[in-house]
Amino acid sequence: MSEATRLGVFKTYKLYVGGKFPRSESGRVYEVTDSKGKWLANAPLSSRKDARDAVVAARKAFGGWSGATAYNRGQILYRIAEMLEGRRDQFVREVADAEGLSKSKAAAVVDAAIDRWVWYAGWTDKIGQIVGGANPVAGPYFNLSSPEPTGVVTILAPQESSFLGLVSVLAPVIATGNTAIVIASEKSPLPALSLGEVLATSDLPGGVVNVLSGRTAEIATPLASHQDVNAIDLTGADDVLAKELEIAAADNLKRVLRPQPVDFSADPGTHRLTAFLETKTVWHPTGSLGASGSAY
Repeated sequence: MSEATRLGVFKTYKLYVGGKFPRSESGRVYEVTDSKGKWLANAPLSSRKDARDAVVAARKAFGGWSGATAYNRGQILYRIAEMLEGRRDQFVREVADAEGLSKSKAAAVVDAAIDRWVWYAGWTDKIGQIVGGANPVAGPYFNLSSPEPTGVVTILAPQESSFLGLVSVLAPVIATGNTAIVIASEKSPLPALSLGEVLATSDLPGGVVNVLSGRTAEIATPLASHQDVNAIDLTGADDVLAKELEIAAADNLKRVLRPQPVDFSADPGTHRLTAFLETKTVWHPTGSLGASGSAY
């Protein structure tokens, strides 16, 4: 068959839940177009059932991931960067289509996203030294504080910065031992769905990251009120939706990161690393009080 008559193989985009690639439970899809309105692909339109399945997968993975050594988590995040580097050309094409960028500008975005994975990989075994330490107390005790992950975190990915923004909000969440449910950009979900393929081949345990696509409000609403979701990042929500989700999240006192203007190309700092950490404080008696201790 000549090249002129060959039909191309269109990519089928799927969700990424529990380390697997299911189609939406509802069987629904929606059209994704580029900045000029040209059809790119059909993306899964996630349902509430898909959202609940993602919570189950994230909770199941939390114990093993939060219990892994910080060094091991750093190795895995670095491996993600390695895999992205190997598929750089694919992501350049997808980011160019998703964000309406030239190939050179899209390449710069992808390179920055890869570098950001490496940057957060280097923080996994250092953040504890920054936010933990020994505390002075008036008594014969040692008082030590150390950070622990919050738990299952729902992330509303940025709507415009579909790749660098996504990496910038996702990487710090898992770097600190949380598991994540990502709601991809509604308008430009394809880079996020392709990222799931990278995560699946990068030694990241299944369920640590789960990627859903579809109508942001439809997916986020049940997740905000879900009793087994511990925190929510509202970066990708508009003002009206953010207010609704914040009210829903208050039902079980979730930790909420409110949306705010962010330049994802700037130095990210440590803010997002500490946003979903809790502090465990241990008291240990000294001297004649004995060897037993207590934690609060």
